[in-house]
Amino acid sequence: MMALHPFVRGGDGAQAEEGVEEGGGAQGSQPGVELQLVQSQSQEEEEEGFGSSITALVLRQPLKYRKTLIYLSLTALLIFTTAFLLGYVAFRRSCQYCGDDEDLVPVDDPPGVPHYPEGDLHMGELRDMLKKYLKEETLDTTIRRVSRTTHPPGSSEGNDLAREILQSFQKLRMDHTWTDSHYATLQFPSRTQRNALWIVDKDGVELEEIPLNAEDYCAYSPTGTATGGVMYVNYARPKDFDTLRSLGLPLEGTIALARVGGGVSFAEKVRLAQTAGMVGVLVYPDPADVPQDPRRLGLSSDAAISEHVHLGSGDPFTPGFPSFNHTQFPPMQSSGLPLIPAQPISANVASMLLRQLEGVACPRGWQGRLQIYVMTPVLLNNIFASIEGKVEPEQYIIIGAQRDSWGPGAVKSGVGTALLLELARTFSSMVQNGFYPRRSLLFVSWDAGDFGNVGATEWLEGYLSMLHLKAVAYFSLDQAIMGDDELSAYASPLLVDLIEGAIKQVEHPKHPGQSILAKLESQGQNWKRHIVKPLYLNSGAYSFTAFGGVPAMEVRFNEAVRAYPFVNTQWDSASGLQERLQGQLSSVGRTIGELVGLMVLRLAHHVVLPLDPTCYSGTMLQFSSQLNQHSAELQARGLSPQWVFSARGDYSRAAKTLKESIQNSDIDDERVTRLYNTRIMRVEYYFLSLYVSAVETPFRHILHGRGNHTLSALTEHLALLRTQPQLFDEARFRRQLALFTWTLQGAANALSGDVWNIDNSV
Repeated sequence: MMALHPFVRGGDGAQAEEGVEEGGGAQGSQPGVELQLVQSQSQEEEEEGFGSSITALVLRQPLKYRKTLIYLSLTALLIFTTAFLLGYVAFRRSCQYCGDDEDLVPVDDPPGVPHYPEGDLHMGELRDMLKKYLKEETLDTTIRRVSRTTHPPGSSEGNDLAREILQSFQKLRMDHTWTDSHYATLQFPSRTQRNALWIVDKDGVELEEIPLNAEDYCAYSPTGTATGGVMYVNYARPKDFDTLRSLGLPLEGTIALARVGGGVSFAEKVRLAQTAGMVGVLVYPDPADVPQDPRRLGLSSDAAISEHVHLGSGDPFTPGFPSFNHTQFPPMQSSGLPLIPAQPISANVASMLLRQLEGVACPRGWQGRLQIYVMTPVLLNNIFASIEGKVEPEQYIIIGAQRDSWGPGAVKSGVGTALLLELARTFSSMVQNGFYPRRSLLFVSWDAGDFGNVGATEWLEGYLSMLHLKAVAYFSLDQAIMGDDELSAYASPLLVDLIEGAIKQVEHPKHPGQSILAKLESQGQNWKRHIVKPLYLNSGAYSFTAFGGVPAMEVRFNEAVRAYPFVNTQWDSASGLQERLQGQLSSVGRTIGELVGLMVLRLAHHVVLPLDPTCYSGTMLQFSSQLNQHSAELQARGLSPQWVFSARGDYSRAAKTLKESIQNSDIDDERVTRLYNTRIMRVEYYFLSLYVSAVETPFRHILHGRGNHTLSALTEHLALLRTQPQLFDEARFRRQLALFTWTLQGAANALSGDVWNIDNSV
């Protein structure tokens, strides 16, 4: 039996999103205490913190000059102005910013970087400038500064860090710096009541109480008491539950004991257990999933990993809506909140439970070895800084990183924050020395990432109606360094060409003189299959594409064999990460910074956006082939794939025509290139289904989203025609097919550009 006591939710606080792996779902319940934001320990602290003052900080662009001496003669004024501007330009050219242990301070120009008149730089020159200005020595210092202590949202440490980042942005001569505040609901453990776990006999008599750490919890788990037999469910994946059912084991009324990992987030584990009729979930890490590291001691067997269990992102109590001050949406709950309680436990506790299990032996491959991790809570203010574009300032390339962490967070927030500040400093220095960005750059420090990318999602919800008009692409710096061997890019297919261009030009951190692409080719590997991976639920980039319809990417260096096991634990420290990388943390960080910087540079500099509108044609062709394979079964039920084939053909032709038109167009014609760029920017937006509610189904993207409207749900249902025809629901399939077809046809129409004439040809 496990009893989960009430949590304290920060009323009007921040939102819950991310976790150790991917997103999760949990149902909120009436809290024992309601708080306004996450209160400081004293009134004085509160008055000095972000909650009371940050919204008033909107900074004007520095170094603006007012007209003076208006009564001087025209000749004197011209002489004065000319002399002043010459002196100003000379000063501007000689001042850069980089970070030291405490602050960002002016330093001399790096040697070997020539100065050019504004607008005269070419891509090769900009590439050289980027490499010169990136300073790897500042990365390690910043990572250590960010991860010197835990900094959850609402804490004084979290507020101090936010203030430091804001001040750092201010010193970089950005065109604009500001904060964006939200009032989302975060869930924290109660300080007065603790969760408990008891072993009871068949009559309910308590045999033993198992102590649990008060800081180990699953954010957004419902409260209450669950009693039942323990059922080991491996990783709690769909196939694991299928295996248990095939063995004839009763799942209803039992409590699931699941391992961390398996490519399934806490939220997904809980949702699957709930669907199977189970009444609670216990989650523990297993050392079989954490290969032993001879350079480092193993993790404590008394530790547990915490993660949110909301199957979605953003504030689950304002689903689909932004948590702004001025919005007064009626109370509601996300459909991603679970109905059964969940609790993380340690390896020792799991071992105690497993020793008492009886019955059918575990299937082959389910056995593991026990071990574990730990975490803590979070706050909510997003911090922004921008460099304004000179030609299309209304279009933004966004670079962001999570600021908070459950624990020191060297990997979880330290690396991303350090890269964010270093890229901001680098691009600011480049602008001071002749870089003329065509489009605007937006640098963002997000809050409440560990609760499910809450800060980022609330911002997306607030500006959803205009994102497809303004956001060119999003680059997430979260968890960018987890090793030094292999590069992974969790990306929208639209951005794949950018990846290829970058890995051709950036050295592999462990193989000086050899590019990342050359290293892969020397091993006979296909770079796309090896590097490019689909966006996943708990990624910092996922919501941008699946919810907002913005091309997004998360770049990461991993270890080839060993997974980094310390995320969201007290061992996720800068010194530990540096030790694991054998002193190469800064050089790997510089590699990531250069990769992202080059991709951002191309998007900011090129007249026509280097995004590939034909990237989804292959996916659609593959689905058409699957439909063809089931044509006999479909026709027997009176179903025809004809309209899907037609929509697929229209999309492929429209994408190909657009790509060819761009290649053959005059890029000096500003009006034409703007039209092309507008259509390219909206490709992901076109794939957001208009026929599902953002409240009930926030991830509306038919290819990357989640729900009955998606291509994956449609293909899974289609497969039942042969594997389990008795489970095939014809009415449901007709609806799925119709909505998918209509969304695809709408994307084809929009991409073609001339919507009104498509169905009117004679």
